[in-house]
Amino acid sequence: MGITEQLIKFSTVEVPEEAAAMMRLSLLDWAACGIAGAGEADFASFRRAQMVEDGPAHVFGGDTLGAAAAALVNGTLSHALDYDDTHFAHIGHPSVAVLPCVMALAETLDIPLGDAVDAATIGVEASIIVGVWLGRAHYQIGYHQTATAGAFGATVAAARLLGLDKEQTRHALGLCASMASGVKAQFGTMAKPLNAGLGARTGVEAALWAQAGMTAAQDGLAGPLGFGETHHAEALEVKLPRKEWQISTISHKFHACCHGLHAMLEALSGAKIQADRIAGIKIRTHPRWMSVCNISAPATGLEVKFSYAHTAAMTLLGHATGVVENFSDEIAKDKTLIALRSKVEVVADETLSETQSQVTITLETGEVRRLRHDLLAPISLEQRSEKLRKKAIALLGHEPAEQLWNAVIGAELDAVTACFSAQ
Repeated sequence: MGITEQLIKFSTVEVPEEAAAMMRLSLLDWAACGIAGAGEADFASFRRAQMVEDGPAHVFGGDTLGAAAAALVNGTLSHALDYDDTHFAHIGHPSVAVLPCVMALAETLDIPLGDAVDAATIGVEASIIVGVWLGRAHYQIGYHQTATAGAFGATVAAARLLGLDKEQTRHALGLCASMASGVKAQFGTMAKPLNAGLGARTGVEAALWAQAGMTAAQDGLAGPLGFGETHHAEALEVKLPRKEWQISTISHKFHACCHGLHAMLEALSGAKIQADRIAGIKIRTHPRWMSVCNISAPATGLEVKFSYAHTAAMTLLGHATGVVENFSDEIAKDKTLIALRSKVEVVADETLSETQSQVTITLETGEVRRLRHDLLAPISLEQRSEKLRKKAIALLGHEPAEQLWNAVIGAELDAVTACFSAQ
C-alpha cells in the first residue's frame, strides 16, 4: 500500500488515549507559544494585514477570522518564538502546522475539543509519517519539513474533521501537493514561522476545496511527477502506527531557540565553570545541524536562536536560554558574549545521533571537561506536564497559564480559544 493510500486509511482510525494525552500537552505548549508570539512587535504588522475577513475562528492576540486566515495567522505566530515542539524522525515542528488548521476548522464547525484533539493527533502523526517518507534528502536539499510534511498532516487532520470520504481525501492530498512549500533559506528570518502558517492554511483550503468538489491528481503526493518525485523525496517505506505512535516521542522545547542546540545546552547546563578560565570549547553535533543552527556570528536576536557558539556563550555566562526576552538584538552585540563565542569550535560528528551533543571544554590550566546529553533520555508524561506548565507560566504569567491548562484538559474548545487573547 502506497503512502497516499495509507494516509487516506489513517484519517479515520481510532486514537489511543496515550497519544491523545500527549497531544493535549502539545496543545498547551502550542497555545502558550502562540499567545506569547502574538506579543512580538515584529509580527504586529503581519497580523494586522490579515484582518480583512471576519469569521468565527479566534486568533492569538484577539479578534476572529475565517478558518484559512486564522490558520495562517496562528501557525505563523505560534512559530514566531521558535519555541514549539519538534519531532526528530519528522525533521520538523509538527504542532505549528497541524494545530492552527484543526483549531480554526473545529471552531468554525463547532466541534468538541475531544474530537479536535483526536484530529490533531491524527494530523501530527500523519505529518511525521510523511516526513519519514520524504527522508533526509528532502530536508538536506533545502526544504522545510515543518511546512511541507506539515501541510500534508494538516490536510489529513482537516479531512477527518470535515468527514471527507476516501475520494475527497485523495483529492485533498492532491491539492495539497500543489501548495505545500517552504525552504530552509528562511531560517533566521520572519519567513520561517510564515512557512508554518502557510502549511496550516494549506490544510484548511485543500480539505474545504475537496469537500466542495474540486479534483486533483489521483496521487499528487507519490505518483509520477508528484510532490515526492519533484521534491527530492527518498520515498522510504513507512508503516501506520499500531500500539505505539510516533507522537509519543515528540520533543518539547525548554530553551527558546532552534531544537538542534538543545542537547548542547542541556549538556552545558551542568557546567559550573568561570568563563575567564576557558581556553577553548569544542561542540560535537550531528552533521544535519551544521546547516541549520551553526550561524557563527549572529547579528540579530533571531540569528542567535540558530547559533551554537553564541548560545553556548550565553549559557556559560549565565544568560537563561529558556527566557524568550534574552534572544534580543542587544544580546547578539554583547561584547563579552562575542569574546567567548570566538573560542567555540563546532564539529560535525557522524557517530552522534541527531538528538545528541558532546561538549569538550579546555581550561587555561590544561584541564579538560567533557559533557554529553541526549534529548531522547526518557521523561514521564507527568514530568513533561510539570515542565510544560512551568514553561507556560514563564511565557504568560501564572494566572493565564493556569487558565489555559484547565481549558486544555477540559472538554470545551471555546474555553481554549478564549485564552488566545491572554496577552
